[in-house]
Amino acid sequence: MGGQEKTYEKIEIKEETVKLNEIVLYNDDVNTFDHVIDTLIYACDHTPEQAEQCSIIVHYKGKCTVKTGEYDDLKPRCTILLDAGLNAEIV
Repeated sequence: MGGQEKTYEKIEIKEETVKLNEIVLYNDDVNTFDHVIDTLIYACDHTPEQAEQCSIIVHYKGKCTVKTGEYDDLKPRCTILLDAGLNAEIV
């Protein structure tokens, strides 16, 4: 027909994968619910309701993921939890 030739362009899509980590808080027999709740609100930007729910889960289940994100964001938050006397780690 019109002699037009179709050309196709190869498009390469690169996806950046971001590894998400978690701060896991563990139960102990030392800290009060109020201290855990206040610390979660401060360190992890929890609402009071979130912090209370996490503290209850930690108490009954032994542990709870309290924050998910990139390692560089979680590291200072976990340090605050540890400095407050809580048992936590980044996994």
